Amino acid sequence: MTVNRTTAAYATTSGPALPGQATAPALPAPVVRDLRERGGRSPHALLFGPRDLVVVTGLPGSGKSTLMRRTVRATRIDSQDARDRWESRTPSWLPYAVYRPLVRAAHYAGLRRALRRGEAVVVHDCGTQAWVRGWLARAARRRGGALHLVMLDVTPREALAGQRERGRGVSRYAFLRHRGAAARLLRRVERGELPDGCGSAVLLDRDAANALRRIGFTG
Repeated sequence: MTVNRTTAAYATTSGPALPGQATAPALPAPVVRDLRERGGRSPHALLFGPRDLVVVTGLPGSGKSTLMRRTVRATRIDSQDARDRWESRTPSWLPYAVYRPLVRAAHYAGLRRALRRGEAVVVHDCGTQAWVRGWLARAARRRGGALHLVMLDVTPREALAGQRERGRGVSRYAFLRHRGAAARLLRRVERGELPDGCGSAVLLDRDAANALRRIGFTG
């Protein structure tokens, strides 16, 4: 599939729409919207259907958590929030690796609760857990919606700089694993080969991410 480019705010399930604008005719699915290399001249809002689920994915340090905190106008499930809660309760000398399984369990438990409530959810994804995207795709399909990817495409150097800026990084081994998984997923999306059950993907570079003011849901 040819990678498409658009200048409108984007409502993936029901077609391009601006906030407050009537729903547009349905778009073919799956679709890819490439908002990279525009120098920030890109949409200020990404809008999705009321029964959809959205995954924000990219390298560690690419700015996923920052983007979600700044733009999401719905339930936000971010593993970084779970990590912050656990870090506030544990001694500073205790390595993160020791309680990382508890952080992951808390993250997925929070996600499961949100899905059971039927909420429109934006989820942080590191890109290496394909089973999570499969779980979300099935959940979206059961509720009559679709799963959508928002991909932050930054260079490894930018991602490492982001880790240094926040004062928190991952091991070299983990970063290389994330880098490989993210590169494979990006290549697939650029070819229009979205993961099973995924209705659309939006590709963002740093400028496009900075231009965004809202990630939300219609209806």
